[in-house]
Amino acid sequence: MTSFTNTRAVRIEWGDCDPAGIIFYPRYFEIFDASTAHLFEAALGITKNQMFKSLEFSGFPLVRTQARFLKPTRFGDDVTVTSTITFGRSSFEVEHRLALHGETCAECSEKRVWVVRDAEGRLKSHPVPPDVLAKFGAA
Repeated sequence: MTSFTNTRAVRIEWGDCDPAGIIFYPRYFEIFDASTAHLFEAALGITKNQMFKSLEFSGFPLVRTQARFLKPTRFGDDVTVTSTITFGRSSFEVEHRLALHGETCAECSEKRVWVVRDAEGRLKSHPVPPDVLAKFGAA
């Protein structure tokens, strides 16, 4: 299976932290969620908002996630998030690694499903479009 990787820089902000100045763990999931959107933007050259307008696409909901928290990050830390995606037919797996100065602080795996709306407006899984897969080099 072909995979695609994107790396982005993230600064841990004051509002991300608890009173001890350490990132509040749910914030990692916000960072990972945004990193998944950044993967698509890097490969497709359009934002997630533009995906809704230009593709047969109603989102990619999370169906499974797991994380490990290895080392805390703090207010002001500049971390890197490296995200790698691997596609199935209508689902895909994303592995995220959040690091500070090259040292892994948190890891997360996600499984998401490409969805569209049916005639009644309900979300249903749908094969990832071939043109999307091609942009990721996965076709």
